[in-house]
Amino acid sequence: MNANATGNSNTTHDSQAGDLVLIEDRGAVRWLTINRENVRNALNDDVLNALAQGIVGTQSMDGLRAIVVTGAGDRAFCAGGDLKPDSRTFGFDPSIPTTSLGRLLRAAHASNLPLVARVNGHCLAGGMSLLAMCDMAIASNAGLFGLPEVKIGMFPMQVSAILQNMISPRKFAELSLTGEPISAQEALDIGLVNYVTSPDELDDKVEWLLSRLVDKSPTAIRRGKHALRATRSMTFEQAISFMENQLATLSQTEDSKEGIAAFNEKRSPSWTGR
Repeated sequence: MNANATGNSNTTHDSQAGDLVLIEDRGAVRWLTINRENVRNALNDDVLNALAQGIVGTQSMDGLRAIVVTGAGDRAFCAGGDLKPDSRTFGFDPSIPTTSLGRLLRAAHASNLPLVARVNGHCLAGGMSLLAMCDMAIASNAGLFGLPEVKIGMFPMQVSAILQNMISPRKFAELSLTGEPISAQEALDIGLVNYVTSPDELDDKVEWLLSRLVDKSPTAIRRGKHALRATRSMTFEQAISFMENQLATLSQTEDSKEGIAAFNEKRSPSWTGR
């Protein structure tokens, strides 16, 4: 599947961001494609806001089961923040306590739907934030991964909030303090991505992973993601007590009852999402 092809999808454009982010619903999957290939899909406020809106907009749509985040073309998934003088990428308003990137990361963190990163090229700086906010990732072996902010006198502050908990402290220190990139294979080795493929096989692998998501219970995924978010900062005793109650609640849902019935009747379940 081509990230720029619409096929049988329903394509919409954010009224403020124009064509900077393509929002396409392809069956049960919402595709969010950063459409700035000429600047390696660099981020600015309009792009970040459109991505956040695309994620938030899925939460009340019963027919959607997953979200894909990707970039246009095959050179870059996202090369980070737009550094052109007129981009206002670092023009923060001190009267507002949150940034556009922070709001996007919060929207992704709160998403009830699984997010999959289709990393179609280089993933650098702010692009690593987009990668880290997703639940799973599949990468082209043509891409490099890195946090080069120290090379321009900056530091990956916001991405640190999530990325430093995904990989070993020493590897995160190497990436953030040296600013030097790593290969897709090394990104796989340290747990940044789930799979690495050739560029020609990337879409097939993404479709394969999506097929393993969209046929599962949306209720189980929704409540499971909620439970995992809630327990990350709990002690063991707090987490196990919380999960005991979550299990009891989940067992009362329509999807749980349907799943058990389908198992016993040796048929495919028909999920209601309730």
